[in-house]
Amino acid sequence: MTPNRSRPSLHTRWENLNKRHRDTIQGYLFIMPVILGLIIFTIGPMIASFYFSFTKFPILQSPEWVGLDNYVKMLTQERYFWQAVRVTVVYAVTAVPLGILGSFLLALLLDQRVKGIAFFRTCFYMPTIVPALASAVLWGWLLNPHYGLVNAVLSRFALPTSPFLSDPKTALASLVLMSMWGIGGGMVIYLAGLQGISQQLYEAGRIDGANMLQLFRHITIPLMTPTIFFNLVMGLIGAFQYFTGAFVLTGGGPLFSTYFYNLMLYERAFKWVQMGMASAMAWFLLVVVLLLTLLVFRSSGMWVYYETEVK
Repeated sequence: MTPNRSRPSLHTRWENLNKRHRDTIQGYLFIMPVILGLIIFTIGPMIASFYFSFTKFPILQSPEWVGLDNYVKMLTQERYFWQAVRVTVVYAVTAVPLGILGSFLLALLLDQRVKGIAFFRTCFYMPTIVPALASAVLWGWLLNPHYGLVNAVLSRFALPTSPFLSDPKTALASLVLMSMWGIGGGMVIYLAGLQGISQQLYEAGRIDGANMLQLFRHITIPLMTPTIFFNLVMGLIGAFQYFTGAFVLTGGGPLFSTYFYNLMLYERAFKWVQMGMASAMAWFLLVVVLLLTLLVFRSSGMWVYYETEVK
């Protein structure tokens, strides 16, 4: 009779694996939650929304295939579609450059070796960690035309007050002003870039007789272009996804002057329960942002300078 040999236990088989295979398995186990979350909560919904964009889907009923009908209606029949596009583009064209310029200048001011500079850096960065909803509510109180703090200060110094969010002429500009509240995030990135520039370059420039303006123009700006490029791309993507401030403070008004694209998308999905149309709008936004990002990448070869180490 052959002896009865029991199968090795799971622990024994695990010990028999060589260290390389064990490390590989452990690595996959550690990243499995992230991979599953990406598949379940990102890739899966994206695939579903792409299918729904070609359907008429009022949520409570089964989706009905309509082909490109949602895209055609969106571009030709949606009453406020192009108004939403215009508002979003105007916001992006104004808020992104102002954010880049403001955060860069702020980083230059805070790139100083003086006592207490860490305190000021923290103060300017803190607004970026405040939740977007809380920031919107705060600015709603500050910009209130009747009892807001901003108009109270203007009145105190005998300066003209403004209706801010209550007037179609100033509502969008007020939201752009609010966007400057978060320049501390870009400031930190610019500050890291500035501190990464070798001081030897500035010393060499001074030896050659360059003044402060020439050092800034020929050393600081070129070496900061990769950081500017990064903030430009991220700011562009964020601007086209703007939603919270308009949703909380204006609801798209007054007179649709702050009717952002994402606000219209939200209303189609959750107010009018048109998930098919909302999915089509989401994919249209994705394509537009992707094309703009690719355009910025293609143009980067003309103005972005990457320092190469000379050996």
